[in-house]
Amino acid sequence: MKKKFLASALAASMVGTMFASMPAFAEEESSSAAAEEVTSAAAEEESSSAAAEEVTSAAAEATTGEVPNYDDVWAEKWADVDTSEHVVINYMTTGDAPTNDATQKMLDELNAILTEKVNAELQIYYIGWTDCLSNYNLTLARMDGSVDLVGTATDWLDAWPNAKNGAFLELSDEMLEKYAPVTYETVSQEDWDQCKYKDNIYFMPEDNYAQWTNHGFAYRLDFAKLAGLENGVHSWEDMTTYFKYVCEHKDELGIVTPWDSDGTQYSTMAGGWVSSHSDFVAIDGLAAAAYWGGMKDDLYTIVSPLYTDTDSLVEFAKMMKEWDEMGVWKTDVLNNTSADNREDFKLGKTAAEQHHTQTWTGLIDKTKANNPDAEVGFFWFGEEKQNLVSLSVTHGAMAVSYGSENPERALMVYDLLRNDAECYDLINYGQKGVQWDVNDEGLRTVPESYNSDTDGITTNFWWGRNDLLEIRDATKEWDTIDALYAEYDDVKIPYPYGKFVADVDDIQSYINNINEVNTNYMKQIAFGKYTGTAEEIVAEYQQALKDAGMDIVIEELQKQLNEVYGDAE
Repeated sequence: MKKKFLASALAASMVGTMFASMPAFAEEESSSAAAEEVTSAAAEEESSSAAAEEVTSAAAEATTGEVPNYDDVWAEKWADVDTSEHVVINYMTTGDAPTNDATQKMLDELNAILTEKVNAELQIYYIGWTDCLSNYNLTLARMDGSVDLVGTATDWLDAWPNAKNGAFLELSDEMLEKYAPVTYETVSQEDWDQCKYKDNIYFMPEDNYAQWTNHGFAYRLDFAKLAGLENGVHSWEDMTTYFKYVCEHKDELGIVTPWDSDGTQYSTMAGGWVSSHSDFVAIDGLAAAAYWGGMKDDLYTIVSPLYTDTDSLVEFAKMMKEWDEMGVWKTDVLNNTSADNREDFKLGKTAAEQHHTQTWTGLIDKTKANNPDAEVGFFWFGEEKQNLVSLSVTHGAMAVSYGSENPERALMVYDLLRNDAECYDLINYGQKGVQWDVNDEGLRTVPESYNSDTDGITTNFWWGRNDLLEIRDATKEWDTIDALYAEYDDVKIPYPYGKFVADVDDIQSYINNINEVNTNYMKQIAFGKYTGTAEEIVAEYQQALKDAGMDIVIEELQKQLNEVYGDAE
């Protein structure tokens, strides 16, 4: 099917010289599309209202434990869609391609369903982890029709630059309501607004999936109790007490290295310290480090604590020097490329793993499997100040490539993958009885015959997960996890910068300089590998940030932020 919505307007609205010469979409339309156009507005309104009511009803059923069924919605909305031509929808995701045939076997089963429902089949286009972002953007830039659905993210996968440059198709409300009706109705208007660039929607958010990617330290709670921390670790000072005990007793605890870091966590560590010692809320996606943002009581005045809060950063530098000297990590930590700390933590060889909450949820049972007496706690960055921000709904999102030859069918396929229980289970878990099963408690298990080498699937569907259809993993300790999630829910604030799309073209060179400064200095600070005093290294670092153009970047970002949220002054 040819593109039917905003065809000529889309071509005119493309931003960026890279795609300036792209031809406008062909404006041929099928007979079914012509029929759509002559449908009366009143009939459309009545149809939309009825479909919306059915979606709401199905979603309400899901909250009571029932699996929602939207077949009637799709039957009504898609009744006049011409699906006589079988099409292949290519879904692009990040990650290495599988080396076995299990994913294809899953796709064979999934495609039989998709063919029956919308006469389409799904193929997966993998962007391997090596040079991932570069290859991802180059693939989108080709505009050759090789991809249709595109997994994207505003904070780690260049969603905004690609929207600005014309790599993604503008998705009108009419198009979404027609071809992705369940997604359209179940996503709130507020969340749709987070997906807009210049008032146009460019992707569909993963807005109904509970996940926490805030960072912190997973640690051995049983060791913490031995260190006198009966209630666990809840501050950086507690973490110091914990590490001191582990370093002094590592032989009897069976620990080789308390935290066998590979030296790459320096920006996360510094950002975590800032979150724990201030009300700073960072703007995502501008740089790897949390340089720019606002304070909770003044969110739209740009500040940079790493640049201006000298006393706090000196305190951080001193603590990291203490950790270094007590032996928390190896002496060659900045070159420790062979480290495999997470696996060693599971085996009981290390005593801490710095990553996010989602990682911790998987470490609890896996560590206990190897160490039956192990308890795994989590100290989250920001805990002391109760400073926690919900994940942006566009941390995972699905776009449609501007070069897609079948955007309408792509949306239909996505609506099914996200909202149809049978399709959802296949794309996320695989084939029932092969990759997964369900126990008597309704929890997801792995069949005894499962072999990850031959049976593991790779779909990396991180752009449309849906808690209404999730089946909880039986191996996880949900009471422990739910307790932390409840704590998070009590203190979290929504991400406040979802509508802010920074135009960094004129300041990118300064940002690059700032990143280089941070890499050179923060590695030394965060791992205590600096010479001289903490005061001296912090002074050098902050002066280098100034010389790199920090003030210029702050001024420009403030100007742009004011344009979105009003004058902060």
